[in-house]
Amino acid sequence: MMPRQVFVVKVPASSANLGPGFDSLAVALNLYLELEAFRSDQWEVELLSPSLMDFPRDEKNYICQVALQTASLYKQKMPPLRMTVKSEIPLARGLGSSAAAIVAGVELANEFCGLQLSEREKLAIVTEFEGHPDNAGASLFGGVVVGSQIGTEVDLTVLDQIQFDPILVVPQEELLTEISRDVLPQDVKFSRSVQASAVANQLLASLMVQNWKLAGKMMAADLFHQPYRKELVPFFDDVREKAIQSGAFGVALSGAGPSILCLTEPGNGDQVAEKMKQCINGMEIMNLTIDWTGCRTSMKKSGFAL
Repeated sequence: MMPRQVFVVKVPASSANLGPGFDSLAVALNLYLELEAFRSDQWEVELLSPSLMDFPRDEKNYICQVALQTASLYKQKMPPLRMTVKSEIPLARGLGSSAAAIVAGVELANEFCGLQLSEREKLAIVTEFEGHPDNAGASLFGGVVVGSQIGTEVDLTVLDQIQFDPILVVPQEELLTEISRDVLPQDVKFSRSVQASAVANQLLASLMVQNWKLAGKMMAADLFHQPYRKELVPFFDDVREKAIQSGAFGVALSGAGPSILCLTEPGNGDQVAEKMKQCINGMEIMNLTIDWTGCRTSMKKSGFAL
């Protein structure tokens, strides 16, 4: 009997915005969604992580739905798959779990329908599903990314010269993105948007030249979303104060929240995380690194639970 060829996908988590870079700036993190799949007679999804147990175990699973819809976009029929899925990415915590699932689904369609999608095509499809290119780009390409969308055209730049150590403060509470988007204003006054744009530009510039103090100042000066979303994250100010006292140079909501992203100078993550664990209670402190690779795909002859 011939060994079965199993398709493997590994997608990193991401943290968007970094304060003022709303719906544009994101960083890939070393927490992963992993799946393994092969052709089968019917759809079957085995869920290996406790956080995933409430999700569908057939083609109604969101990853499968993305794969089916992506195949349909190219007038292809997606074959049924047997899959195993595990994830380290906390759900509904502002860590790009939905973007990671979308990336995985697009990769499934690309592999099993022979779409031969370019990186740019993958980015456009994932952004269409996700609604904005920040988490999508970080999970696809890794690193610190800046994304933009003009009409249907999506552009992305990976800033591989930016370095910092990321620490996440993850609360037990969930916060759905649609709820945190509801608190945002429909319109922003022109003068306010000019200032907000300048703050985002200054954040990128300060990170690139390693002016940590200025970067932290800009992360706190966001006008686009944090002033409104902080109402839904009542512990934000307390965590920010303790993180800064522990040695972080900048603090911001991770995506839509409620997780909080704290940045330290390269090499200081371990020390700062330990200090934060001593003064921040009831939340998980995750000392992470930037994932510089993005989505990985490969083939192997057997799976971890197939």
